[in-house]
Amino acid sequence: MKYIVLVPDGMADYPVAELGNRTPLEAARTPNMDYIARQGRLGRVKTIPDNMIPASDVANISILGYDPKRYYTGRGPLEAANLGIEMEYDDVAFRCNLVTIANDIMIDYSAGHISSKEASVLVKAIDRELGNDKFKFYPGISYRHLLLVKKGADQQLENINCSAPHDITDLNIAKHLPKGKNSEIIIDLMRGSRKVLEAHEINHVRIDLKENPANMIWLWGQGKRPDMPKFSEKYQVSGSVISAVDLIKGLGRIIGLNVINVAGATGYYDTDYKAKANAALRSLEDHDFVFVHVEAPDEAGHNGDLREKITAIERFDQLVVGTILEAFKRKKNFKIMILPDHATPVSLKTHTSDIICFGIFGKGVMGRGFLNYSEKEAEKSDLYFDKGHELMDYFIKS
Repeated sequence: MKYIVLVPDGMADYPVAELGNRTPLEAARTPNMDYIARQGRLGRVKTIPDNMIPASDVANISILGYDPKRYYTGRGPLEAANLGIEMEYDDVAFRCNLVTIANDIMIDYSAGHISSKEASVLVKAIDRELGNDKFKFYPGISYRHLLLVKKGADQQLENINCSAPHDITDLNIAKHLPKGKNSEIIIDLMRGSRKVLEAHEINHVRIDLKENPANMIWLWGQGKRPDMPKFSEKYQVSGSVISAVDLIKGLGRIIGLNVINVAGATGYYDTDYKAKANAALRSLEDHDFVFVHVEAPDEAGHNGDLREKITAIERFDQLVVGTILEAFKRKKNFKIMILPDHATPVSLKTHTSDIICFGIFGKGVMGRGFLNYSEKEAEKSDLYFDKGHELMDYFIKS
């Protein structure tokens, strides 16, 4: 039996007036997801537990079958796992964004989606100037990087209240700087990075080219090393994870999934959708489970870019869902599940805790007469999971 989970990050949204009060998903052309809805079953699931932030890490932990209230410690440790950073029990890992600040306003949470090559040079410069035996900066991909604080738990840094930079776009950063006991340690690093970055030649060139400079780091998403049971122990299947972002790959490593790096997978609009689908098909030759994550719809939501969000949804449907569906729909021993991890409405440019829709098609799944895959159509379903981590049990075990 083969189990395939496809996650278009942040695809869910709200009705948009200029789309005739349809959501981007309803407006997009999605024949393959619609096929799954018509031939299979729709349902709704709450991936963000009450009183938890509507973040991708929380949501994807839920989707993979783990209770975030029990296992979630922060985003940083998950990304550290993918970078191969060994964390001691009392270490604290922070996500480190390269951002663009102007007049103390968060202009761009991604510094113009800076290239990994440029970013690596900048992060290494920060580490030379601000790093020491206690603080170590690690380059990642594009604007997404990492700070490891050795023995940071001794100062309770994991308990600081930090804001995600994509949640404060166009806002003054003063009110959103880290808060709580010993937060000045982290604020000093953020402020210190401005002097290093503003003087760097790479940013001078970016400004000359009319590109957003990476002129500050933003530290957030911190936590200690998580302790989670292996996916194979929970579900008795071996599996793989495919994503362009360290968060998802790190989560996969922690729970024992094989992490597949795909050439051309960028985590942005230009990602190679079909390469991800083909990699998933190859992985299923040796494994029984694959988890494919695509970041592009979420990035479009954060950018408030309606056109790009619809395009990302359509490419996901055609090149990921369509490619995998074509390979499997004449076979018998398989099940496919599609669901966004959370909503990222273009009107808000940030994540929300809204209940999202899922679709399941394959062995043992009887069609229920649904017309298409959409938020509105899923509201007709009587299948609902208030605890998101229970959905994977239903998908694999039922």
